[in-house]
Amino acid sequence: MAALSILLLHVALIAFNVAGCVLVPVGAWRGWRWVREFWWRLAHLLSLAVVALQALFGRACFLTIWQGDVSGHAHVQPLIAGWIDRLVYWPLPLWGFAIAYVALFAYVIALWVWVRPRRSGGKRLR
Repeated sequence: MAALSILLLHVALIAFNVAGCVLVPVGAWRGWRWVREFWWRLAHLLSLAVVALQALFGRACFLTIWQGDVSGHAHVQPLIAGWIDRLVYWPLPLWGFAIAYVALFAYVIALWVWVRPRRSGGKRLR
């Protein structure tokens, strides 16, 4: 049960990161004010910074390690959890993830510049 909970948390964080990468430019184009919310954007930026730094240092995601520690290999996974597991954990070398995560982080930094976040009260950050 703990491993499944960690997997679901991992999926939620991945969804948050991917959604931010898509919704920020679409929201800016559509005029959605919430995509410029400072604290939401900062959480998105920091989340991807952690992912990119882990990969650059040659470390797997701490959630991946944690799930592996609690799950062991002697259990049968429920069907849907197995699908999610295969969706989240790709059989790529760590350097491949590092390149992808750093590129994604660079994209999020570019979004920070192109779609400037605003502090409460509508003030744009400089």
